[in-house]
Amino acid sequence: MSHALKQVFNKDKTFRPKRKFEPGTQRFELHKKAQASLNAGLDLKVAVQLPPGEEQNDWVAVHVVDFFNRINLIYGTISDYCTEQSCPVMSGGPKYEYRWQDEHKYRKPTALSAPQYMDLLMDWIEVQINNEDIFPTNVGTPFPKNFLPVVKKILSRLFRVFVHVYIHHFDRITQMGSEAHVNTCYKHFYYFVKEFNLIDTKELEPLKEMTSRMCH
Repeated sequence: MSHALKQVFNKDKTFRPKRKFEPGTQRFELHKKAQASLNAGLDLKVAVQLPPGEEQNDWVAVHVVDFFNRINLIYGTISDYCTEQSCPVMSGGPKYEYRWQDEHKYRKPTALSAPQYMDLLMDWIEVQINNEDIFPTNVGTPFPKNFLPVVKKILSRLFRVFVHVYIHHFDRITQMGSEAHVNTCYKHFYYFVKEFNLIDTKELEPLKEMTSRMCH
C-alpha cells in the first residue's frame, strides 16, 4: 500500500462511522470468509461467488455493507477536491447527470452538486443498512420481500460514486498512488453485481469502456 494511501486509511477518513458486523454472528463469519478469499489473492470473479451452503441474501447483505464502507473511504480521499465550485452538478462527464430523489425532501428528481448528492446518498444508505426490517442481523430472521429491490437501488447509486470519482477526480487518485486500490475495489464491485445481476446494464454504461479493459 502506498504511503499516501496509508495516511488516508490511518486517518480512516470516511464520511460515516463504518457499519460493523457483530462477532459471533453468521454475518461476521461470512464477512471473514469474504475477506479471507480476497486476502488469499483469489481471482475476484471466483471470490464473489456464493460459498457452498450459504444463503444468497446473507452473502449479498455482507457485501453491500462492505462496499458501502469501502466506497465511502474512496470518496473520503477525494472529498476535499469535490466541492460546490469544482462539481456543481453530480455527473459522470457531459453525458451523464445524476439527480437525487427520496421519499422526504426531494420527491422529484432534483439536480444537486456532487458533494450534496454524496452526502444525501451516504445518509440514505446508512439508514437502509441499519434498518433491521431490511437488513435483519439476527440469524433466522427472514429477509423482507423488498430486500433485493433496496439492494439494487443502493448498489446502482454506489456505482455512481465510482462514475464521478473515475471521470472527475481520477488525477487526484493517481497523485495519491491509490489507483491500484480503487481499481481493485471497482473490479470486485463489478464482478459482484454481475454475478448476482444487481445492476441494470444501462446503469453501467458510463464506465463501459474502462470496464471492458479492466474486467475481462
